[in-house]
Amino acid sequence: MSFAQALRGVRILSLALNLPGPAALMRLVQMGARCTKVNPPAGDPMQHYTPTGYDLLHKGVAHKTLDLKTTAGQAALHQLLPQIDVLLTSFRPSALSKLGLGWKSLHQQYPALSLIEVVGAPGPLAEIPGHDLTYQAEVGLVNGLDLPPSLFADMGGALMASEATLKAVLMLKISGKGTRHEVALSDAAAWLALPRQLRMTTPDGAVGGAHAGYRVYACKNGRVAVAALEPHFAISLCAAAGITLVHPVKDLFKPEIHQTIAAFLAGKTRQQLDKLAAAQDIPLLTLPG
Repeated sequence: MSFAQALRGVRILSLALNLPGPAALMRLVQMGARCTKVNPPAGDPMQHYTPTGYDLLHKGVAHKTLDLKTTAGQAALHQLLPQIDVLLTSFRPSALSKLGLGWKSLHQQYPALSLIEVVGAPGPLAEIPGHDLTYQAEVGLVNGLDLPPSLFADMGGALMASEATLKAVLMLKISGKGTRHEVALSDAAAWLALPRQLRMTTPDGAVGGAHAGYRVYACKNGRVAVAALEPHFAISLCAAAGITLVHPVKDLFKPEIHQTIAAFLAGKTRQQLDKLAAAQDIPLLTLPG
């Protein structure tokens, strides 16, 4: 079975707004699920601040508009739920309960329905407001006053939500019953930050700048991202720079090796480095300045 058929026939209804829910839907559609998105009358906030992104993430997704704050809107939702296998939400638990969509109530009414709850933080912490920025900051991914280059907690949470959906579908096939799965964005941020917690990406870490074969250097007309981490790649890089290594691992952490490689790359154009990479099988990518 191909990736595009993994969830063929599975029916998913999403109430999840902003990025994590829509990004999860994109993955689920790619796996063959039949996805429907329910938006409030004002629409998903993402439709207003990133309309093209919203359209991209919802390609192949059916849409409905319901005001879940009204009795009529809630009744319309409950007309949909008997035909749904998985409900995806992004409300805080208290808000979900107010809507009559708490797990205990849902499971009693629809025993085969699974619930994927995307929350900010796990358990009782789910009631505390937060966003991608605060979850990244909590795990050390925010440097100085700069914003992170991407919404890692949201996108990691989306992958975890699609993973939870696969788990729910498997468990339904085994037990015949729906299951509840909590996906916390803070957990997603912590997972993505694990290499930093292990000091792999700190300045003294092998992929944080301490290894001369894994860095971004200046070249004549731009930059070059070098990823010659494994010994055979490092040997090829150093040979091109006129360096003979005694210890292919330890030597790459020496300041003089850094300096020699930096000087070598600084004297080459992007075009020359592209040719070198192809000829010597060196993993590097040249970039504009």
